[in-house]
Parts: sequence; C-alpha cells; structure tokens
Amino acid sequence: MFKQPMAKDVGRTSAEVTRLSSESRRQREGSSNVGAFGSRTGDSDLVFLEGILPESNGTMMSDRSIDEQTVHCFDRLEEILAARGLDRSSVVKVTVQVTDPVDLSAVNDVYRERFDGAYPPRTTVGVSWLPGDAGVQFDVIAAAE
Repeated sequence: MFKQPMAKDVGRTSAEVTRLSSESRRQREGSSNVGAFGSRTGDSDLVFLEGILPESNGTMMSDRSIDEQTVHCFDRLEEILAARGLDRSSVVKVTVQVTDPVDLSAVNDVYRERFDGAYPPRTTVGVSWLPGDAGVQFDVIAAAE
C-alpha cells in the first residue's frame, strides 16, 4: 500500500522521517517468547492485560480439557490482578478467544462460576490458533479505582 508523504516529510529521506511507532523490546529480541503480550497502564486508572493463557511455569496446558484451561486462565488473571492490588470486581471488559466454538459452552460455565453473577461486558472471538496450541486466551481491561 502506498502512503502519501506528509508535507513536512517531502524532500526528506526515509531515515530522516520520524517513525510514528517503534518496535517493542520483544519484537527486537526475536520470537522466543510465547507471545508478544504485556500490560500497560499509562497515566490512567485502566490496566490492560493481554495474552492470559493457560500456562504454568513456562509450560502451556494445551493437553488439558477446555474447562481446566479456562480455570487456569482465571487463576492467572487473579494472580496478575492481585499483584496490582486488584481483584475480579475491578474487571471492566473481557475478550475471550477460543479455538473451537464447541468449547464455548464449557468456557461460559467457568466464566459464570468465576464472576458469580457480576459479569463484566465480554466479547468472544473465534480464532484459528493460539500460542502453545492453547484452546482459550483472555484479554482483560481492569480499573484501579
């Protein structure tokens, strides 16, 4: 795709043009990480958590049932939130990615149980693959209020 240069960039070489974004540390260091995930708060009270996978001590639990994988994702979520002084009641939005639509019923059962009726808004997305061949992954937005 051709991008029209901005007026201030006309006559400058590409090396002289300031990039709007730069590679993340994980992109620079290669793809040895399970995924390029992280969290960022910036200057707001929002905490963005992405790539919460059913992983334990560097090992993906993809050989476990989808119920167990989902429970483990919630366990990891709670650990991450607790490290920031937050809990499940701080969650304001969840995106759940599943690799098999048949598994959605089991994911829903665990979701209902863990949020105990106080459900934050959720989007569910079907994906063809997740890192480590996991069956489920969470991206979460929480508020530190």
